[in-house]
Amino acid sequence: MPPSPAAAMRQRQPPSLPLFRAPVADVGDFLDRVRAFADFGRPTELAAHDGIPYFINEFWTSAQRQAHALHEVSYRACFKPQLPAFFVASLTAPGERVHDPFMGRGTTPIQAALMGRHPVGNDINPLAVLLTRPRLRPPAPAAIARRLDEIPWDGVMPDRDDLLAFYHPATLTQLAALRAWLARRCPIAEADPDPVDDWIRMVALNRLSGHSPGFFSVRTMPPNQAVSLAAQRRMNAKSGAVPPRRDVAALILRKSRRLLADGVPPPVPALLHVGPAEATGAIADGSVALVVTSPPFLDVVQYADDNWLRCWFAGIDPAAIAIAMHRTEAAWRDMVRAVLAEQARILRPGGHVAFEVGEVRRGTVLLERAVWQAASGLPFDRLGVIVNRQDFTKTAQCWGVANNRAGTNTNRIVLLRRR
Repeated sequence: MPPSPAAAMRQRQPPSLPLFRAPVADVGDFLDRVRAFADFGRPTELAAHDGIPYFINEFWTSAQRQAHALHEVSYRACFKPQLPAFFVASLTAPGERVHDPFMGRGTTPIQAALMGRHPVGNDINPLAVLLTRPRLRPPAPAAIARRLDEIPWDGVMPDRDDLLAFYHPATLTQLAALRAWLARRCPIAEADPDPVDDWIRMVALNRLSGHSPGFFSVRTMPPNQAVSLAAQRRMNAKSGAVPPRRDVAALILRKSRRLLADGVPPPVPALLHVGPAEATGAIADGSVALVVTSPPFLDVVQYADDNWLRCWFAGIDPAAIAIAMHRTEAAWRDMVRAVLAEQARILRPGGHVAFEVGEVRRGTVLLERAVWQAASGLPFDRLGVIVNRQDFTKTAQCWGVANNRAGTNTNRIVLLRRR
């Protein structure tokens, strides 16, 4: 059976290549393109709710492997790189700065660099820099292999026997040795660490726990979070699983080759910052052309709990990170307003914010309306909400959730223009 027109379009779409290949002359041109967009076989739906214009379509592919391999780093509640690519391609020119104040795994900075823009990123958790910085300056596989051969993989006693719920004793010994090596040579406070050590740590952080033999651990939950020790013990007991012995160096090298399979970004200046999104003083006034971001959604995702194992390996104290959890829409809207005020400071006139929110509480809470309200009175023109509606959601399926009924099935992006 021949593929459908939409499926054929997805197959033809080269990795990392945006659908809009040239910047628009002005935002009116961009909105005209959005209205006329039909690359996946459906017309854009136009709607208005409470005075907010909506543009609804599938604006980028939902295929899972249609992005640059360098993005294949798991992180909870991250968006696909096709999202920032859509806006970077149309609303910026090569050499301009693109910022994400909640960069997480670094999707926006990495995609910006791949497209020849200058990446700027911020996050309250230093883990975000450890995940992002190495992929902006990747070493060659041969250099990674040589460094892995230099590491003494024994002689360090693990400091936590409870982690045997995840790891074979020999694997845990290797992880302890690697952790000690990195703590000496590549401390997290180092602003310009050795790129090879930095890379090895990034890959190790992303192999700590997962559901296949490509990870260091026994089979556990999906790799974008670490379950608690008690939960892992229950899973082991229920399935009869025993943590298998893994070769840490071999798995790091294998994952490195996969990440580098599509090449590396061009060498572009980058600025990565650790701190609250509403206070990024290291970024100069009017220096950014585009902000593409997605903030924490109320109290839905427990970022500290999800990343406890990565924080242990990196030497980060999660209790010392002021990750805000907003219990009410009003509190969340106040946070968004403070963040938008900071984006107004760093954006150049005519620059844009693409502020993505997902579906919360089964679609009963429409956070884009809170963002729209938060932007009122700030020096922005509120242009509308772009809704990327997908027919397939891997995240929903892996959690056993019926597609398009729960989970995140749409990206809802509030588009603002700096006056």
